Amino acid sequence: MESIRQQKIGSLLRKELAVLFQLKSKDWFGGRLVTVTKARVSADLSSAKIYISFMDSKDPEADLTLVNSHQFSLRKELTSAVGKQLRKIPTLSYFIDDSLDYYDEINRLLKS
Repeated sequence: MESIRQQKIGSLLRKELAVLFQLKSKDWFGGRLVTVTKARVSADLSSAKIYISFMDSKDPEADLTLVNSHQFSLRKELTSAVGKQLRKIPTLSYFIDDSLDYYDEINRLLKS
């Protein structure tokens, strides 16, 4: 169970990273939609798991590799965006969110 502080920091990270991905989308992903779906912060607030969904991506693993290659610049821009609200920026780990694929599969099974 996440504490209220974890939820607030997760929400802040999700919102600010979504803005950053929206700005970088044209350069990095060819204008495709990138959505930050979840941000889970650890209990000690030192690390966060960021779940990203790539729309119309033929290779989400390659897109995730691209995000990981730009991790330093993302952290730097995130620090400037939320630096006044957080004492220390958590270490970010990025993952592909496949919940939409799971939802589509369940929906397909229910229809058949």
